[in-house]
Amino acid sequence: MHTDYFLLLGVTLFLVIFGLVMVLSSSTIESYNSDEGFFGRFARQGLFAVVGIPLMLIASRMPPSFWKRWAWHFLLLGGALQLLVFVPGIGFGYGGNNNWIRIGESFSAQPSEFVKVALIVWIAFVLAPRFEQLDEWRRVAFPILPIATIAIGLVMIGRDLGTASIMVLLVLGCLYFAGVRLKHLAVAAAGVALLGLFFSTIGASRSSRIDSWLSGCADPSVAECWQPLHAMWALAAGGLFGKGLGNSVAKWNWLPEASSDYIFAIIGEELGLIGAIVVLALFIVLAIAFVRILRGTRDPFARIVTGGVMVWVIGQAFVNIAVVLGVLPVLGVPLPLISAGGSALIATLLGIGVVLSFARAGSGPQEAPVVQSPAERSRMLAEQRVRSRG
Repeated sequence: MHTDYFLLLGVTLFLVIFGLVMVLSSSTIESYNSDEGFFGRFARQGLFAVVGIPLMLIASRMPPSFWKRWAWHFLLLGGALQLLVFVPGIGFGYGGNNNWIRIGESFSAQPSEFVKVALIVWIAFVLAPRFEQLDEWRRVAFPILPIATIAIGLVMIGRDLGTASIMVLLVLGCLYFAGVRLKHLAVAAAGVALLGLFFSTIGASRSSRIDSWLSGCADPSVAECWQPLHAMWALAAGGLFGKGLGNSVAKWNWLPEASSDYIFAIIGEELGLIGAIVVLALFIVLAIAFVRILRGTRDPFARIVTGGVMVWVIGQAFVNIAVVLGVLPVLGVPLPLISAGGSALIATLLGIGVVLSFARAGSGPQEAPVVQSPAERSRMLAEQRVRSRG
C-alpha cells in the first residue's frame, strides 16, 4: 500500500482518539446535568467511534468500481433518509434546526451528514465521464444543479444553515476538482452568496445572530452573544500552555455545546495556544494527505471524490474554528472527527474511507492492453530475435 494511505489513516485515527479525550473532558458536566452520568456522552461517542472506524476500514477495502456502481443508490438512500425528518413522530428539532430523526427511545441521527457523502460520490460519478466536456456550462448545470439544489433545499427547509453552507462548499469543491472553468464557478459562487444573504435575513434567529456578530458582540446579556463571548473568554483564559486537561471553567454550564460545536474553545482553555496550534497542524497534515492522494491518481472519479471530501472536512474544520474565534457568525457546525456527535463522526469516517479506497487501489485504472495483429506480433518476435543475436 502507498504511504499516502497510512498517512491519511494515521492522522484520522489520531484525531478521533484526541476527540474522544476532549469529549470526555468537556462533556462531564453537561452529561451529568442531563441525567446521563458523568461519562454518558463520552461512552456514546466512544460507541460511535467503535462503529465508524470499522466502517471506514471496510469502505477502504472496496474497489473504486464499487462506488461508481452504487452512486445512484447512495444518493436515493440519502434523500429518503433526509425526507424522514419531515415525518411526524420521526423527525424532531435540536439546536434550532429540524434536521434530526429519532427511531425508538435511544437512536437518533442527522441524515444530512450522510447526504454529504452520497452527494460527493454521485457528483463524481456524473462528471467523471464528461471530464473532457466541462468547458460547456450546460454539461455541468443540467445534471448537477437540480439534484444539488433539492438536496441542499431539503436541509434548508429544516432550517440548518450551517450544514447547508458546508454542502454548498463541497459541491463547489467537486466542480473545481472536476475541471469546471473558473468563470463558471465564480458565477455559481456569486449566486450562492446572494441566496445565502437572502436566507440569512428571513429567519429571526439567524438575522439576530448575524446582527450581533456584525455589531461586535460585546454585551453578554444579549442571548446571541453568550456563546461567542464565553468562547473567547475560554480561549483567553487558556494562555500559552492552558489550565490542564479537565480543568476548564467554561464547561461548567458557562459555554453551551461545549463538547460539540464549541469544543475548540475548551481545547484552547485546557491545552492553551500550543494545543490549539497542534489541532490546526493536524488538519493541515490531513489536507496534505488528501492532496497527495489527489496528485497520485489518474482516475477523474477518484480525483473529484477526494477533492470533495477534502473541501468538506478541511473546510468545515476551519469554519468551526472561525466561528469559535468570532471570525464568522454562529453557524452550528461541529469540528470534524473531534466534536461530539455520532452522525457527523460516522459520516466523516465513511467519507475518508472512500478516499482511502482510492489510495489503496493505487494511481488509477490501468491502461487497456494493446491488441496486436498476428503480423505485428511476428515482427515484434523477429526484432527480439535479432536483438538477442546481436
